[in-house]
Amino acid sequence: MTSIGGSEMVDWNLAVATAQRLTRPGPEVSRDEARAIVAELRAHAQESEAHVRGFTRMYGDGDVPPHGTPVLIVDRAGWVKANVAGFREVLKPLLVKMQARRPGGPGGAVLGTVGGKVTGVEVGMLLSFLSSRVLGQYETFAPPSREMPAGPVKPGPGESRAGRLLLVAPNIVQVERELDVDPHDFRLWVCLHEETHRTQFSAVPWLRDHIEGEIQSFLGETELDASTVIERVRQAVQSFTGANGKEGAKDAAGDAGGAAGEAEGTDAPDDGRSLVDLVQTPTQREILARLTGVMSLLEGHADYVMDGVGPDVVPSVAEIREKFSRRRANGAGRLDQALRRLLGLDAKLRQYREGERFVRAVVDEVGMDGFNKVWTSPNTLPTKAEIGKPADWVARVHRRTDG
Repeated sequence: MTSIGGSEMVDWNLAVATAQRLTRPGPEVSRDEARAIVAELRAHAQESEAHVRGFTRMYGDGDVPPHGTPVLIVDRAGWVKANVAGFREVLKPLLVKMQARRPGGPGGAVLGTVGGKVTGVEVGMLLSFLSSRVLGQYETFAPPSREMPAGPVKPGPGESRAGRLLLVAPNIVQVERELDVDPHDFRLWVCLHEETHRTQFSAVPWLRDHIEGEIQSFLGETELDASTVIERVRQAVQSFTGANGKEGAKDAAGDAGGAAGEAEGTDAPDDGRSLVDLVQTPTQREILARLTGVMSLLEGHADYVMDGVGPDVVPSVAEIREKFSRRRANGAGRLDQALRRLLGLDAKLRQYREGERFVRAVVDEVGMDGFNKVWTSPNTLPTKAEIGKPADWVARVHRRTDG
């Protein structure tokens, strides 16, 4: 625990307990079927490595051996535990700073304990919402544990540890059933996407530290003054419920429908910003713009690769892509769409689309080897603006000019 003086800023155990209590059960499968699904996902993950590395021509420098990062097939509760461990690790410096700023004496200790439990419940509610939606994840920051091993320590300064690949079996089964697609093809298709992320981080040794540095810079800029944070949150909430309380008189029965309507554009601002965006400082917005460029690249590259490899190894890839894209765009319902926008998840969906277009345009222009210059250093990563204008990245990195 990140704790000072016996109390915590975030009660992580309560976050896990809350998420597990609220998380819905996955689809019904027999014990034998569950074993077969786990075995198939493991086999597909191993098979995907050769497909992805051959297609992308990303082989790394030998620091991380083949299959050096573990593949963990988890349920929704396992995904929650892994992500809580990652949050604790990444947020530790920020929470220590906030703990140090807490008022001294018994009152401060009580405030810290109560605040930690409230925040723990909130984090748990968020993780519960997400736990039924994530198909897979390359986990880069969480420390290893007996239940959740991680990859080997990379040599060099800092001795950073390689990550681990999580595949959330209940969610994969649920989506393949909802889409009514071939389950074996769908499982391999998902593994191709997640294996691309594992390849990105294992073949590009500086990538993890670069992203962690940006995240820590973002957190380091957090304004710790409570009144400032409260005021920004109040303004953020007002922007989604109607300026100056215009729509603030909605009763509890109408809140869900009203929020969904606003998310679809009836009263919400048209700038597409999420709650997270609205509580940022100007410096944080600059950092987030850089992170957005990187994450758009990583997600778009994974989508490009899964579809590029797909025709050779996934016979029904065209049907899967068409149905999955429709589902991704539509969401599960109006309230789901409202929550996705409020939490900034719609921005992630845009990252998939815009990033994939960027990768496709660059590969079409300069080939796969030319595209792979993107992994040379942080300076060759695309900016957020270049994601939307791939020709600008090509001109900058390949020193090309029109005419």
